Amino acid sequence: MRWQIKEIEWEAVAGILAAVLALVLHFLHIVDESVLLQITLVLMAFLFISHLRRESETENLSESVAHTERTVEEIRAGMDTPDLELIGPAQLRPRSTQFGQGARGEMIWFNVCLLMFIPQDLFDALLRPPIENPDVSSIQFVLDESERERWKTQVKPKVQECTGAETVREPVWRDLDENVSFILRGTENEQTDALLSFWGEPFMARTTQDVPRYIIHVARDSELIPQLQDIEREHRLRTN
Repeated sequence: MRWQIKEIEWEAVAGILAAVLALVLHFLHIVDESVLLQITLVLMAFLFISHLRRESETENLSESVAHTERTVEEIRAGMDTPDLELIGPAQLRPRSTQFGQGARGEMIWFNVCLLMFIPQDLFDALLRPPIENPDVSSIQFVLDESERERWKTQVKPKVQECTGAETVREPVWRDLDENVSFILRGTENEQTDALLSFWGEPFMARTTQDVPRYIIHVARDSELIPQLQDIEREHRLRTN
């Protein structure tokens, strides 16, 4: 690129020198006006050709850039999106809200900690969006027996105040010995994805209200989705 710029500059210098020389020769009456006119026409032709060449180079550069952009997009489109995405504390609340707002069909909340629904602001951010989402047909909780009193006194009254409270079914109560907690959405249309967490540090702690601390978004194409569905189905159909 530097060589091309230098080449164009030398051509311009040569043209300017030729024009100056022609004017000097004309003033000295060494050449007549016809010769000066011929030199002028030659210089104009040279400038026109030079302009056409630069325009062609610009078009070639634009085509090269466009081709590179298309190649990058093709590579990006061909890259597999990750099946699992770790969501940290800073994004926990907004991403959970978006998950509920974008839900469709049936939602299943398995082995979740009800402590996070006691503060009204957390309830409004986490559970109210799917309850009031018209695209959600039902919300089924599968909970440990230890959460029964908390559901009755702390969570259920808040649920009944929401528009669409009828979509929330009575929880399925089980003695759960699982350390896994998850939310499934879209189980009716085979577009299921999930938010996954685990009991215990660093993901979750039952002794505080800011739980869970970390969650994992499981994409719908992940092999984990059928396994989570099997866990939920096994406990829901099992009798205590």
